[in-house]
Amino acid sequence: MKGLFLGLFLSMLAPVAAAAPFDRTECIAGAKAGGGFDLTCRLAQTALLEAGIIQEPMRITYVPGGIGAVAYNTLAGQRSSEPNTIVAFSSGSLLNLAQGKFGKYSASDVRWLAVVGADYGVIAVRKDSPYKSMKDLVDALKADSSKIVFGAGGTVGSQDWMKAAMTAKAAGVSHKAMRFVAFEGGGESLKALQGGHVHVYTGDASEAAAQIRAGANIRLLAVLTDKRLPGVLSSVPTALEQGYEVEWVTARGFYMGPKVSDADFGAWTNAIGKLVQTPEFSALRDRHGLYPMGLVGTELDAYVKKCIQQYQKMALEFGIAARSR
Repeated sequence: MKGLFLGLFLSMLAPVAAAAPFDRTECIAGAKAGGGFDLTCRLAQTALLEAGIIQEPMRITYVPGGIGAVAYNTLAGQRSSEPNTIVAFSSGSLLNLAQGKFGKYSASDVRWLAVVGADYGVIAVRKDSPYKSMKDLVDALKADSSKIVFGAGGTVGSQDWMKAAMTAKAAGVSHKAMRFVAFEGGGESLKALQGGHVHVYTGDASEAAAQIRAGANIRLLAVLTDKRLPGVLSSVPTALEQGYEVEWVTARGFYMGPKVSDADFGAWTNAIGKLVQTPEFSALRDRHGLYPMGLVGTELDAYVKKCIQQYQKMALEFGIAARSR
């Protein structure tokens, strides 16, 4: 199978594969090893190598700080013209951009390369929780929100906090009255949920699915998508079908420096645009716990700008300091 995959791309992209942009490639992950940025870089590392687009493994460099802020500033300000460097981003990065947390730089200060997969929000409780549906949770929040503690990775204003705030809003409860405990990541918050230290987990479908496969003591009340997800979560209803407008998609992809030439940027968009359409990439993406989503170049740029506008409105609505660009 790998040989067929390699042969396909050698025939489709032979001129591109030999180009300078794919020599000594590097993917920057804007956090420590093991998180979502690392996962995104490793997906690219494996897919590009197996497709024959790169001839040696892509180097992964970890530049933690501010959910991608340090990496963003580094590329935009110091490494802006490197044709062989890509940086992993997520919707969390866009959320921080919308809140003005990336310093002087805006969404227009990089070249948005591609989204290669997506994750989605979930709302989970322990299996022995009295809440069996979104309605049960919403009714309990309406009755007394002080008795329910949300737990998730990230602080106020993060993606997972937003999921909790949107759930409270669906119940007609102010986010200021919501009890929320921040953890270092989804793994820690899931442990807290199973230990009974928090009552509700707002996190990612990929993490929840992995926990369910491992036999974790959790039950999902809803996935925050427009339609049900495939696989192990296929029986979990969406919040929308239960009557609550709570959705959250976490796009995962890459951007490049603002001074990368059109020719080099075009080589990357051409290669990844074709790569994400192959069944081999789909299988690899599935193994990394992501769901289908593919946007490249100008299409992604428009998506990013639209998301940031939406996030700015949400930040203002929830009283989080936001700065217009």
